[in-house]
Amino acid sequence: MFLLVSGASAVIAALAMFVTAYAARRSGRVSVVDVTWGVTLAVVALACAVLGDSSPARRWLLVVLVGLWGLRLSWHIFKRSRGHGEDPRYATLLAAGPGGALLKVWIPQGISIWFVSWPLQVAAVADGRLGVVAWIGVALWVVGVLFESLGDAQLAAYKADPDRGPVMDRGLWGWTRHPNYFGDACVWWGLWLIAADVWPGVLTIASPIVMTYFLVFATGARLLEKTMMKRPGYPAYAARTSMFFPLPPKTR
Repeated sequence: MFLLVSGASAVIAALAMFVTAYAARRSGRVSVVDVTWGVTLAVVALACAVLGDSSPARRWLLVVLVGLWGLRLSWHIFKRSRGHGEDPRYATLLAAGPGGALLKVWIPQGISIWFVSWPLQVAAVADGRLGVVAWIGVALWVVGVLFESLGDAQLAAYKADPDRGPVMDRGLWGWTRHPNYFGDACVWWGLWLIAADVWPGVLTIASPIVMTYFLVFATGARLLEKTMMKRPGYPAYAARTSMFFPLPPKTR
């Protein structure tokens, strides 16, 4: 059963990257892959729930949580990026060294979606009632979604303020330079806890670790920082504000 669930997840990820590559060619932006992420993982969660044979409560709880997170994220990114050019992160990635979008974006992103969804795949076949660990995971998921949603709302309010300063350092952004990335990490550690509540879900711990690595180092915060550091006021902001994990801001 696990091979069926995992194989279906891999096929969904591959098809999603194929469609996204076509959309990127039409739009001239490989950054459309960011919209694909949330939607694809929501579809993977649904496929795992339909094909799996474990406790229905755990399978469909994950469908709801991944669906709410993924569809909100994809819609937000779609609205934010509509009418804009290539994301500087991907422009930097594509310009660095040999290899094109196939080797640097489509294949790695497809594999990452499949790998990150391991907790969903295992939870679909690992039976057992929802326990305390699973509900701790739900609580962590809530924290993550609140960080993402509130951070996005605060950033939108900042952009709409005609008297705003050169750098967004209000609210959550005064405690972490990337509240949305931190929220994403919380979401996936929470989903892992829901899977780890039953054996062998705990063995999928590499999934949230890899997700966190992508958010901090690969295509997330570190890559974005290279562009942001060129903006007036950002180096000073970076000196007093934690990059990822929320911490009280340092004295100016």
